[in-house]
Amino acid sequence: MNRIAVGAEGFDPPPWTERLRAFALAALDALALDAWDVSVLLCDDAFMADLNARYRGKEGPTDVLSFEQGETWDDPEAGARFLAGDIVISLQTLRRNAAEFGVGEDEELKRLVVHGLLHLSGLDHATNDAAEPMLARQEEVLASLSGERIL
Repeated sequence: MNRIAVGAEGFDPPPWTERLRAFALAALDALALDAWDVSVLLCDDAFMADLNARYRGKEGPTDVLSFEQGETWDDPEAGARFLAGDIVISLQTLRRNAAEFGVGEDEELKRLVVHGLLHLSGLDHATNDAAEPMLARQEEVLASLSGERIL
């Protein structure tokens, strides 16, 4: 059984947080990952820009960052668990990207969640070329979850 915690930094959690949590759980199932603990933090561009500068040495906000923890621990109630890490998503950048790419905000949010989970699973990409194996896998997972809605 997977566990997802969703929170917000600097504002109240949106009313669709439970649907976001349910989508992330479905994405973990689609990726055949089990006994994972993941947190998803929603934030604004200022918070994301600070993280991006501090941890990547890059100026300005980005849409999603993943912070891999990668530790296994024994939960007395649930047994062996994998503490995968944290996914941070800037809702302001998400909205700009959705408009720029001509997709709905719901679709873009789902893409960022899956993208973050793939990074936490150890995958990476050198470019944003759709032929990159990680990005191709991302689109496969999104296609398999096309009926899910968050927003």
